[in-house]
Amino acid sequence: MSNDIQNKVEELVNYIMKKCLWQFHSRTWDRKRQNDNILGMTAQLIYGGDVKPATPEEKCYWADAVCLADAFRNRFGWLADMDRADKEALMTGLKERIDFLTVTGSLNLELTDVHY
Repeated sequence: MSNDIQNKVEELVNYIMKKCLWQFHSRTWDRKRQNDNILGMTAQLIYGGDVKPATPEEKCYWADAVCLADAFRNRFGWLADMDRADKEALMTGLKERIDFLTVTGSLNLELTDVHY
């Protein structure tokens, strides 16, 4: 990943960590599921695709994804100038970084406590 893309990933991470509450679910499996769904749907919206949620759960993730994609477009003008390949690298890097910060690299022991 280029330094430019990496810097842009950190800008998006910073936004999520400051403005989005969904990353604070209390269980590892819930955080993984929300990261996969919200960031996956956000990526599709950023690429210009159409997301059609079918279940109530998917609709919940979709609502967060729509808000996140809109916020990214409104706050980060450089996103409009990126081509598809760079957007894919950006969104892949974002997902990897959020997964690390909220799941695999988290020091929150409650995430894996079987008694919680």
